[in-house]
Amino acid sequence: MQGAPVLLEARGLTRVYPGVRALDGVDLTLRAGEIHALLGENGAGKSTLINLLTGAQPVDGGTIRLDGRDVSPKSPADAAASGIVAVYQEITLLPNLSVAENIYLGREPTRFGLVNRTRMRQDASVLLARFGLAIDPAQPLGSFSTAIQQLIAIARAVDMSARVLILDEPTASLDSAEVAVLFRLMRELAAGGMAIVFVTHFLDQVYAISDRITVLRGGRLVGERMAADLPRLDLVAMMLGKLPSADSHLQRHAAREPGESFVEVKGLGRRHLVSPFTAEVRQGEVLGVAGLLGSGRTETALLLFGAERADTGEILVDGKPVTLKGPRDAIRLGFGFCPEDRKLDGIIPDLSIRENIVLALQARQGWLKPVPVAETRKLAEDYIKLLNIRTPDAEKPIQLLSGGNQQKALLARWLATKPRLLILDEPTRGIDVGAHAEIIVLLEKLRDEGMALYVISSEVEEVAAYADRVMVMRERTQAGLLTGDDVTPAAIIGAIVKPVDGEPSGRAA
Repeated sequence: MQGAPVLLEARGLTRVYPGVRALDGVDLTLRAGEIHALLGENGAGKSTLINLLTGAQPVDGGTIRLDGRDVSPKSPADAAASGIVAVYQEITLLPNLSVAENIYLGREPTRFGLVNRTRMRQDASVLLARFGLAIDPAQPLGSFSTAIQQLIAIARAVDMSARVLILDEPTASLDSAEVAVLFRLMRELAAGGMAIVFVTHFLDQVYAISDRITVLRGGRLVGERMAADLPRLDLVAMMLGKLPSADSHLQRHAAREPGESFVEVKGLGRRHLVSPFTAEVRQGEVLGVAGLLGSGRTETALLLFGAERADTGEILVDGKPVTLKGPRDAIRLGFGFCPEDRKLDGIIPDLSIRENIVLALQARQGWLKPVPVAETRKLAEDYIKLLNIRTPDAEKPIQLLSGGNQQKALLARWLATKPRLLILDEPTRGIDVGAHAEIIVLLEKLRDEGMALYVISSEVEEVAAYADRVMVMRERTQAGLLTGDDVTPAAIIGAIVKPVDGEPSGRAA
């Protein structure tokens, strides 16, 4: 691919939001006939880069050249007219319209000023046949599987004369057979001279299909490498920023004897979400869950808390099988859950700190039995003091607190329910150093008091320091369970990067 002509060249792309530099001078080069993986963890800038290339957001700095010409797309339609089209994980077509109507939406063939539906269906059939889809284009799009809808969206993009096709997490909801069909199509399109940008979190898929890899971190370009020349360990280091160091300031806590088993998970899973996994959480221990973004870490927690319904396996609490129809059942069993995105899934921004803290307790008790206001005030004041939540007043809107203090208020919400199992998804992400240290100390205190903790973290040095055992997730599959002296940053990274069947070397150039 290195000798192929450059199709798209972006230089110094920059996008600034109030107080945030989402993209900072990023370069991207795409060659005709290549599949180019775009990788990075949360906040790396991948979505922002796609938005700039497709005209969904304006460019604050830098240039985009397509076929040697400067382009400045003002909208996705403008970008598509230039030959740059994106297909997203969440299908953006209209399920209530027919397949043909979706393919030609906004560019329907007409006759005498009216939409020529017969021709539209005929043209759609010919187009779909190119993609191996023998389906009736008159049928509603929503009647087909996610995989078929993805292929239809790609067919629409190709028919719009796309030169650059951006696939944003196209395999997130596909099974292995459906992924194979998609990859065959991607190879065929690339062989025809198209440049394909492949955004994914699945490293096995990156090495199976990609020619080159570009990695972003924190809104900046880390580097661009040929897939065949980039070992997995080096790729993970580029994505995370560094490999674990031997002189880390985080010291592993002293080993202790865990209590009785509280929760057992046996073959719990859900198709298209996460493969069946097995785990046990004991009283007085921290079970860490490690893996890259998209590895299935959060999905295990959602199943464990009943926020997603499992279609296989079982959960045992105190040795007895239980059925979780939703989070309410989990709360009744003594489970608590602090989600990764505290602003979207955690806090209620317009409510006060006090109201946010008492929320889970009130939900468990039922809205027909309101917790007395005097009791909620005392509860809030007690936890504000206990967790050192920095606020002059419990009635202050929680959205005015810093990220670290919001995180501690969410912890207070679940501690107020006296949980036996506390599930924490990235409890230290995006908070200042001081609050970070306080939360780590709190986790160890809760463990020492006998609570069972299920803690998800992408910080391998951190999770190796406080976890008694570590479950490693990779490609939405349980990749291993580390215990005792094997709980080290190096061992966690090794389990994350180990390929399933040998080291793939990238797509043949």
